[in-house]
Amino acid sequence: MKRRVSIGLAVVLVLAVVGVIIWGRGDGAAQGGDLTTVRGTIGSEKQAFFTDRRVVDAFARHGLKVEVDTAGSRQIATSVDLGKYAFAFPSSSPAAQKIQRDRKVTTVYTPFQSPMAVASFEPIVALLRANGLVHKGAGDYDVLDIAKYLDLAKAGTRWDQLPGSTAYPARKNVLVTTTDPRESNSAAMYLSIVSFVANGNAVVSTPEQEAKVLPPVSKLFLDQGYTQNSTEGPFEDYLSAGMGKTPLALIYESQFVDRVVRGDGSIRPDMRLLYTAPTVYSKHTLVPLTPDGDKVGQLLSTDPELGKLAATFGFRTTDPKLFAEVAAPAHVPADLVDAVEPPSFETLERLLDAVGKQY
Repeated sequence: MKRRVSIGLAVVLVLAVVGVIIWGRGDGAAQGGDLTTVRGTIGSEKQAFFTDRRVVDAFARHGLKVEVDTAGSRQIATSVDLGKYAFAFPSSSPAAQKIQRDRKVTTVYTPFQSPMAVASFEPIVALLRANGLVHKGAGDYDVLDIAKYLDLAKAGTRWDQLPGSTAYPARKNVLVTTTDPRESNSAAMYLSIVSFVANGNAVVSTPEQEAKVLPPVSKLFLDQGYTQNSTEGPFEDYLSAGMGKTPLALIYESQFVDRVVRGDGSIRPDMRLLYTAPTVYSKHTLVPLTPDGDKVGQLLSTDPELGKLAATFGFRTTDPKLFAEVAAPAHVPADLVDAVEPPSFETLERLLDAVGKQY
């Protein structure tokens, strides 16, 4: 009898072990055991999206394990070895166009985009409004008039020289805090905006126009002193150090919306989002370099789950309804009418290099 019980227990134990092994293998497959690894190089502002567990799982359901390395958009277009990647995903269309042209790629995807904006505070916005620099856009949102801002910056006007500046009597120039134009895509987008206005509201496209706009746009960068190489830097200063250090910070709209949607308390009641008039959209453009890279581009552009997840990170997606639903707490406009295109990659590079040589 004891022998039969022992044999029975042994059989049960063996079956249990086999079951655990089979179950474990099945779970491993579900988590990525049989996935195709696809590697890409991306702008750093998308890293949090690609490493989010929900996004990883969404790609896994399509049989993909997407791994990414980060680099600046200029670096992706000029110095990164793209031979080891299945896709390149810079944060600007000029950089993507250069990659597309150099690699002779016929199809690209633009699943995300984000307009450039200025993070500020209610006392600053009120002061600028009183001095004619801020007004309402085509909808219920505030815009910073870049033409009037350029006039103020050209004159070297300080905050404490603005009429009614009791709320912010700072003895420093009225300047938007940006990133380093030698390093950062957001600085390149800012240069696109200010050069357009300085060129008489036209995209810079000739050497003569480059020479014309260089002095006023260079001053906007050089007068800031030290600048950081990633937009996360000035945005974190804005969130933590407040109005005293960073009254106006150039950011991607997606950064502000991401924090509002996250609901972590970092966006306080007195914080405001201004749009530049005009603005430029930072168009996150994926250039597929292999068939697997093309599949990533297709999924990011068409998969509703991935689209909704992108919206939770503040990105405007190919489906405007997804962004509108997710971004509703941030009260951002559905459309921005006053938007212009950046210069060509070559023109932008020459301007950025010319500014950089003055540091």
